[in-house]
Amino acid sequence: MKILVTGATGYIGKRLIPLLINDDHQVVCAIRDKLRADKAYKEEEHIEIIEADFLKPETLSSIPEDIDIAYYLIHSMSNSSKDFESLEEQCAKHFKTYLEKTNVKQVIYLSGITNEKKLSKHLRSRKNVEKILKSPHYGLTIFKAGIIVGSGSSSFEIIRDLVEKLPIMIAPKWLDTKTQPLSVRDVLFFLSRGAGDERLYNTSFDVFGPEILTYKQMLLQFAEVRELKRYILTVPVMTPKLSSYWLYFVTSTSYKLASSLVDSMGVQIIGKPSDINTMLDVEPLSYKTAVKLAFEKIEQNSIVSSWKDSMVSSGRLSNSFHKYVNVPKYGCFKDYKEREVKDTDKTLDKLWRIGGSTGWYYGTILWKIRGYMDKLVGGIGLRRGRTHVSQLDAGDALDFWRVIFADKTQKKLLLYAEMRLPGEAWLEFKIEDGLFKQTATFRPRGLAGRLYWYAVFPFHGFIFNGMINKLVDV
Repeated sequence: MKILVTGATGYIGKRLIPLLINDDHQVVCAIRDKLRADKAYKEEEHIEIIEADFLKPETLSSIPEDIDIAYYLIHSMSNSSKDFESLEEQCAKHFKTYLEKTNVKQVIYLSGITNEKKLSKHLRSRKNVEKILKSPHYGLTIFKAGIIVGSGSSSFEIIRDLVEKLPIMIAPKWLDTKTQPLSVRDVLFFLSRGAGDERLYNTSFDVFGPEILTYKQMLLQFAEVRELKRYILTVPVMTPKLSSYWLYFVTSTSYKLASSLVDSMGVQIIGKPSDINTMLDVEPLSYKTAVKLAFEKIEQNSIVSSWKDSMVSSGRLSNSFHKYVNVPKYGCFKDYKEREVKDTDKTLDKLWRIGGSTGWYYGTILWKIRGYMDKLVGGIGLRRGRTHVSQLDAGDALDFWRVIFADKTQKKLLLYAEMRLPGEAWLEFKIEDGLFKQTATFRPRGLAGRLYWYAVFPFHGFIFNGMINKLVDV
């Protein structure tokens, strides 16, 4: 069958596509910007990549009419827009309007469990999207999941940060809220096995793990898996704002995402039983088992997708990469350095490992201080790290940078700064004519931007000289 996957570069989409290919489906990946397409997609003959922005209906004509099934995986936890719910509503309406013109027989939507009367604004939005997507032209299948546990998921990474950094936690009272966490592996089973199953047309199912746990119990069980002794005291005095700051400063999340999570974590998420597990032959894993499997992926360096690579993780960069690929030439300050390359392959391998646990090769303490400063003024700091130790693709998060272009065959890596700055910054590395060329470009915004550049310029000479020397020294 021919299957359309929206949100193809997202946390779930990137993991679902290989399963659909393994089931011999032809997959059409709808993404906002082709530059963000996974390199493997371009090499797979059963994958077609199209550009489509569901906020811009004029771009949807690229969607083939002969699709059989469509996955609607478009959603966000960002609070960056005041009319967040309106934007999600527009996306769903444009999707539905166009899909009704195609031959699609089934639409599968991954939503959230919404059984409580009082819902967070994100869960209210999910529920509203469910209503919008219903249509007499196709069968709608809705899987409603709670907390998703897997390597790279936002909930997993935030719990990991809290458990591994804090032996003793004085935590908000919402840690006593009950939920039913579900392994990402099980989520993918439900989504993939539901494709083309006519029994699921025009139905909705809550999908959840076998245990009802509080967030506090999740933290403590996570600690048990990691063989760590942790103590947690919940207090009723933390306001939502204080709770958001608590998550923001301790974990790698952005403040906007922390606020969204706090808003959602005050809502109990308990699913309604059904026979969906039997129908699709899925036996959900326990929470501890899901955590153990996640760490197996981490240890094997085989994390397929991470929430940190989402644009939501910073909110600074727009979704169009074309805007940032061409580094500006005028009205900018530049720090350019070049060195003779001794071994091209080894230099590229070192470059492709930059950041994250590897670090920036020189002046590590200064990079860390810059990260702390960024965090203090509401930026993302260095905690975001990177998803893969040695692999980089356009769209990946890299500490407080975003990968705009990464191609070893062209010997070029381009990063865009997502730290808080009075302007815009790029960091470009490339090898040409036997020379390793490193260029830091800063386009200032007003007088503050110019003063900032002159203030940090002495440090640039120290850091960038040391970094390029280490990269070419093999």
